[in-house]
Amino acid sequence: MEKESLRIVYMGTPEFAVAPLESLLDNGYNVVGVVTVPDKPAGRGQRLGESAVKLFAKERGLNLLQPPLLRDPDFLASLEALKADLFIVVAFRMLPKVVWSMPRLGTFNLHGSLLPQYRGAAPINWAIINGESSSGVTTFMIDEEIDTGGILLQRETPIAPDETVGTLYDRLMHMGAKLVLETVEGLMEGTLKPHPQKAENPKPAPKLTKELSHINWESNALELERLIRGLSPYPGTFTTLVKGNQTVNVKIFGAKALEASGEGSASKALPGSIISNGKSSLKVVCGEGELEILEIQMAGKRRMKISEFLLGFRNPEEYIFK
Repeated sequence: MEKESLRIVYMGTPEFAVAPLESLLDNGYNVVGVVTVPDKPAGRGQRLGESAVKLFAKERGLNLLQPPLLRDPDFLASLEALKADLFIVVAFRMLPKVVWSMPRLGTFNLHGSLLPQYRGAAPINWAIINGESSSGVTTFMIDEEIDTGGILLQRETPIAPDETVGTLYDRLMHMGAKLVLETVEGLMEGTLKPHPQKAENPKPAPKLTKELSHINWESNALELERLIRGLSPYPGTFTTLVKGNQTVNVKIFGAKALEASGEGSASKALPGSIISNGKSSLKVVCGEGELEILEIQMAGKRRMKISEFLLGFRNPEEYIFK
């Protein structure tokens, strides 16, 4: 079969799903339909926001479907009418069997981890938070459970010591686009077959919560550094600067774990206490070790390097983080 005659329906929502779709189109594949989420109110004005995939599909003049329910009879009829040979899913929703079993070549998904590790909604974040030395992307055939289907292809990449979820996300997005092309080619030519996932106590990747983003200064400094990198730039970690009755909410985007200095009163200070020279350095006492803050953002202000922040923040050691 020629790639131009292979009929593909593509399903996705965020920016991560745009690169594989663009790669398919630029390489001559026939995408006969794109499925994404309905527009949702966003921002202070509650204006309807369009997904990244929808915006791109509109630019390229693609046939677009936005079903409120994936079992809706009208949507299923529209999907059936496209006579697709293959469905591709990247960062979308869990599909019912009536959808994923529809095309003759089946439905495959691109996932941002080395399955079976980190099944779930936030695999890229959790790989950094848990201190993994590598991550990757996987294509697999969809079945009844979440991220459990037979693996098609995988590619691995190291995680750098200072890696943030932002840099890893971008790298995996482009790796994933290439892997989707290889997977489509293999399925089209019949040279690629899924093999079962073999997992012993796989690590999960659950949805991120606001509670996770709140920094607990009684934690280990290295754990907090990983948490900050795993949530930077989005959604970010947050804490509160407190001095008497004054409170200032801040987000922290860059930090480095240090061993406790063990010097003077600093070694006996409560977690959250600040150690600073007032010019270029701000360290926070943790339950174990200290955390040097590198980038910070006060509520309503822009993101700043710590040296810039300290120019307008006098007597930092009079405050404590909570």
